[in-house]
Amino acid sequence: HVTNYYLLFRSVLFLIIQQAKMEADGVAESAIAAFEASFNLLVSGESGMIPESTITPVPELVHADSIDLKPDTSLLDKTVVLKLNGGLGTGMGLDKAKSLLKVKGDDTFLDLTAKQVLKMRESFGSHVKFMLMNSFSTSDDTLAFFNEKYPDLAAEEGLEMLQNKVPKLDATTFKPAEDPNNPSNEWCPPGHGDLYAALVGSGRLDALLADGVKYMFVSNSDNLGATLDLKILAHFATSDASFMMECCQRTENDKKGGHLAIRNSDKHLILRESAMCADEDEADFQDITKHQFFNTNNLWIRLDKLKEIVDKSGGFIPLPMIKNNKTVDPKDDSSQKVVQLETAMGAAIECFDGASAIIVPRTRFAPVKKCNDL
Repeated sequence: HVTNYYLLFRSVLFLIIQQAKMEADGVAESAIAAFEASFNLLVSGESGMIPESTITPVPELVHADSIDLKPDTSLLDKTVVLKLNGGLGTGMGLDKAKSLLKVKGDDTFLDLTAKQVLKMRESFGSHVKFMLMNSFSTSDDTLAFFNEKYPDLAAEEGLEMLQNKVPKLDATTFKPAEDPNNPSNEWCPPGHGDLYAALVGSGRLDALLADGVKYMFVSNSDNLGATLDLKILAHFATSDASFMMECCQRTENDKKGGHLAIRNSDKHLILRESAMCADEDEADFQDITKHQFFNTNNLWIRLDKLKEIVDKSGGFIPLPMIKNNKTVDPKDDSSQKVVQLETAMGAAIECFDGASAIIVPRTRFAPVKKCNDL
């Protein structure tokens, strides 16, 4: 009993220290609450694993090509397009926003995305809202780019929303990690699941709802296939789903990536990432005939339903924890071993009653993670 009380006291103390560190650095309350939830899962011994015995494969899904609906352009006035733009592209040897890479001629990822939005506004006479979620590493470069090339977009209220940051934790003690030589190494992004905390903490969720925006389409800035498809938007609106994930059929090349499944306990759709799979379940995880669908990270979200979940949960959305083992200096394998607590935005599918998924063609999934992809 003494040992248990000590461990509880220590975990509470370390959480207070971490909260103080985040508050001192201006991290939003919603992000602190989300981190607290992940930290409590960590110290309680939660592994984040999803055993094969607790899930059922998804039998079938609607295919986007089979949708027989007339596009409804009036929905565009109620829709916002958000691009995740926090990646530096370090895996491609970059030290700036990956979205500023030239893709075709002199056009970068951001050029083509901006032109898509402007063309849609022109074609349909509707002011489709556009947002970016930048990180503290990509904000300056990205805003400078828009101010220079797309000043009208740059001047729009709410163009940028900043991703939060959370402390790396000592892998043994769970105290905040330290790197006196480079204090910036003590922080890490909390994964793209931070989208929800950023929407709340920045005030953008309330502002969008006040403007009559009901639907949000989210995708990665390096995926130019993820355009705002009017037919899919119409399907999402008429189906009255609270959340919809675009999926593709898994192939041998995708077997090590995450997959969609049905949780046996409540029949909710869930997302199982590779970090959530135990070694003994690896064969089932990689069986593409059993678990057929993977998440493209193209998501459709009902903002009013998101607001309900956030309010019910105390200011954040309770996402499954992903525990990543790293070193405090990512360039030095001999530096302090740390744990990074992250969440995935697609994992929110399990938090929404009435969530759904849809199969889309591979043309909507063209991410660029390596130079060969480019």
